[in-house]
Amino acid sequence: MTAEPQDANYRPDTAIDGLKDWLGDPVSAADFPETQIRFRNNRHAATIGLAGLSDAEWIGHFGRFKPLKDNLPQPLALRYHGHQFRQYNPEIGDGRGFLFAQMRGSDGRLLDLGTKGSGQTPYSRAGDGRLTLKGGVREILATEFLEALGVNTSKTFSIVETGEALTRGDEPSPTRSSVMVRLSHGHIRIGTFQRLLAIEEPEHMAQLVAYCLEHFPGPPPPDDAPGRDEPAVQLMHQVVERLADLAASWMVAGFVHGVLNTDNMNISGESFDYGPWRWLPKWDPGFTAAYFDHNGLYAFGRQPEALHWNCGQLAVALRLLADAPPLIAAMERFGPLYMKAIARRWCWRLGVGQMSEDRDAQLVAICEKTMRESGEQPDAFFYKHRGGRGAEGELADALQGYAAMQSDHPYWHEGSPQSMLIDEVETLWSAIDQRDDWQPLQDKIAMLRIVAEAYGEPPEPLGHRP
Repeated sequence: MTAEPQDANYRPDTAIDGLKDWLGDPVSAADFPETQIRFRNNRHAATIGLAGLSDAEWIGHFGRFKPLKDNLPQPLALRYHGHQFRQYNPEIGDGRGFLFAQMRGSDGRLLDLGTKGSGQTPYSRAGDGRLTLKGGVREILATEFLEALGVNTSKTFSIVETGEALTRGDEPSPTRSSVMVRLSHGHIRIGTFQRLLAIEEPEHMAQLVAYCLEHFPGPPPPDDAPGRDEPAVQLMHQVVERLADLAASWMVAGFVHGVLNTDNMNISGESFDYGPWRWLPKWDPGFTAAYFDHNGLYAFGRQPEALHWNCGQLAVALRLLADAPPLIAAMERFGPLYMKAIARRWCWRLGVGQMSEDRDAQLVAICEKTMRESGEQPDAFFYKHRGGRGAEGELADALQGYAAMQSDHPYWHEGSPQSMLIDEVETLWSAIDQRDDWQPLQDKIAMLRIVAEAYGEPPEPLGHRP
């Protein structure tokens, strides 16, 4: 991931062809009564050679789902199981989305275009397969701000309003409908592996491991890692690295995902599938995003634990191919990798260079303490102390010797930071819902992209081959 995406030609590559007979089911998109473009991400469309599409072509592909040239002839609803709030559920899969297309990006890596709200599939159960327009708008806001804050996230690629009145229990109804397309490096989930374990298909499991190693390449396990030449063990190490880094990136961003089920965990290590997310109003480890998370299982401070637990479920699934000790050895790396990633990403967001492991850990702890005691909103804290400026007392002592990064972008001198608290999200949605006024949302997206410019090149995500 780079601060400024690079343009590329359109290069279709349907790598999923070798797996699709048992990985997914061919489906068709819903026939929507209307299709009106509400968001097209030309910035990232350029990275896969699709920025030049006319609006009519865009609607044809991302509202009506006409196949892209030389790409998948029919969408695939992917099959998977998963633990949902730690309860195993074999009755899930792509219930309102599908894999629409695959291609190579500007860096040569494989990319997927997947959908949300594109209609019913064999896995919809009692659902209508639709996405509210508000849900689509929230997805834009989450991905744009996370990208600005250096998180390895999927990109909201397209939102098309679809002209249906939807009834939902968690927002005023009837409400407007949409279909979303996301761009990411894959849609293979921990739950995909869990399904193959449940139905005892070691041959397909081996094929899926090989697919992931080829198309989501990462570094080899440490030299002393047991079983390091086994493909399943290699994948386990890569996923542990990716999810430890992902957990750290959410914590540094002050972000609460809300629903960290194993079917929401992408093997590529990207954050995706945003539902009841929140940004912290203050530094509170117990803060939850989902109103239905009554026990705080996925509270802000428990996110690293949740991702570690999910890695454990991948290890259980991979026992179909490998012995337990090498997989456990990979799992044991999660904690140290997480702490390393926290220090690296914290210093990046604070705008200072790293020092030693002990000094960095002390700095993080004192920053957290300062936020807890002051009640300061995290975005405001990082902005106020960019490059170590404005520090007093214990925080000033902790920052002694840290070199400030270059912070001459005008954003750092405007006096106040961008944030994404729930009141602002609701205000942006209200302008759309009540007045059909999209300008505040467009202005917010523009500001979030300025934030990305100000931060510059983010830390490279762990667990990927450079």
